[in-house]
Amino acid sequence: MNIQDVILGILNKKPHSGYEIKQHFEEYFSFFFDASYGTIYPTLSKMEGLKLITKESVRQEGKPDKNVFTITNTGTERFLTYLHGPVEKEVLRSDFFMHLYFGDMTDRDTVKKMLRQAMEEKQTMFDDLEQKLKKLDTKLGTYQKMCMELGLAQYAAFINEIQRVLEHDFA
Repeated sequence: MNIQDVILGILNKKPHSGYEIKQHFEEYFSFFFDASYGTIYPTLSKMEGLKLITKESVRQEGKPDKNVFTITNTGTERFLTYLHGPVEKEVLRSDFFMHLYFGDMTDRDTVKKMLRQAMEEKQTMFDDLEQKLKKLDTKLGTYQKMCMELGLAQYAAFINEIQRVLEHDFA
């Protein structure tokens, strides 16, 4: 999966501006895929060059013109190829896990503090995603809702395991 495939998926539903695409990332994907404007706009430019999307400049009253991007037939074909292809192996890169792995090279208080901080951060992420799910519930399709619910389950499992470790190993 790369950002082009994700953007094609967004545009496959309807045309969007770059700003709207960024909002989609923040509203729906923030717990499992992140993209900044600095990534989105160069990618849109590259995709336009590859004829995966087209760009139309739309006049706005009292505002600068906005560029609206639409998926092309070539873009739709590429997106469907991605969607029907095998799911890539998920790769987890976690600074938390690296610190924990080398925890025996520091003191217990440092590890305990790190565990508590990680648990608090995951709890914040859980709360944020739970709030988004409640807010978007009627706008979500079956699979979008399932995606968010699985994210909540993943966060809850992490939180519960850290609580268990703190109570068992650091009591």
